[in-house]
Amino acid sequence: MKDEKLQKALARMGLGSRRQMEEVIKAGRVTVNNGPATIGDRVEQGDEIRVDGRQIKYTSENEKRRRVLAYYKPEGEVCSANDPEGRPTVFERLPKLTHDRWVMVGRLDINSTGLLLFTNDGEMAHRLMHPSSEVTREYAVRVLGDVTPDMARAMTTGVMLEDGMAKFEDIKEGGGEGVNKWHHVQLKEGRNREVRRLFESQGLKVSRLLRTSYGNIALPKELRTGRFLELDRKDINTLTDLVSLRPRYGTGLHGAAKEKQERIRNKPLKARRTDTRGDTRNSTSNNAKPNSSAKPKTSGSPASRGTRNTRDRNDKR
Repeated sequence: MKDEKLQKALARMGLGSRRQMEEVIKAGRVTVNNGPATIGDRVEQGDEIRVDGRQIKYTSENEKRRRVLAYYKPEGEVCSANDPEGRPTVFERLPKLTHDRWVMVGRLDINSTGLLLFTNDGEMAHRLMHPSSEVTREYAVRVLGDVTPDMARAMTTGVMLEDGMAKFEDIKEGGGEGVNKWHHVQLKEGRNREVRRLFESQGLKVSRLLRTSYGNIALPKELRTGRFLELDRKDINTLTDLVSLRPRYGTGLHGAAKEKQERIRNKPLKARRTDTRGDTRNSTSNNAKPNSSAKPKTSGSPASRGTRNTRDRNDKR
């Protein structure tokens, strides 16, 4: 029997969800070995697959090395591969892939910062984002106004938003005074601007939002804004375990790539800031984004306080 079903292979290669790929196949937009494809067709190494006439390089699931990047998104970047308004995008600073593509895991709005994961495994990305997986996202949020116990109770019990019921799994105070009060919140879904809208439902305004973890991967303390680190096998396998995917042979860093990541961890690269014109520079002003310990540069506002340091926790297992 051939390796895997066509719709699964296309989803795994980052072309969309499995359901979306089924619709693309139904629409007659996919061919295999110059013949029209149907849902349920199986493919293997050497098959010629085309979507809308464009050839898709197929690599067997067991042969493709699974890769994951942790990127520290700064304000001003758009979570899109291309932006019609010409704004800088989160993809512009990622390493280039040959016959492969980076798939973004979740999104952050243009004014939000923090952890973004990217992978070359479309199936893994889909599972990490799908609501049924209930993968926890954690955020540090600076709020203008007082979050009363009644407000916190409402946001953890459930609030009806325009696109349905939403709630935080947890909300805790994070320090600060006056207009500089921080809270740490957890969600198990990733709807558009959901964190901001939940606070807005209580008449509160979010002045800053930073994602501190996704699943069991925390924002690395040594990572600066506008930079990325590639995850090694142990961290990648904690993600695949989370969504019931089998480990893959060859996953992780090897040779020069492993040595490079160790150098970056020991001597982090300087932060890079994105401004509204799309050019980048080292962050040297008082408006610089959070430093390597994921702490906003404001007194009493430790964004990493209360965040799980997953890497340390995994090392103790």
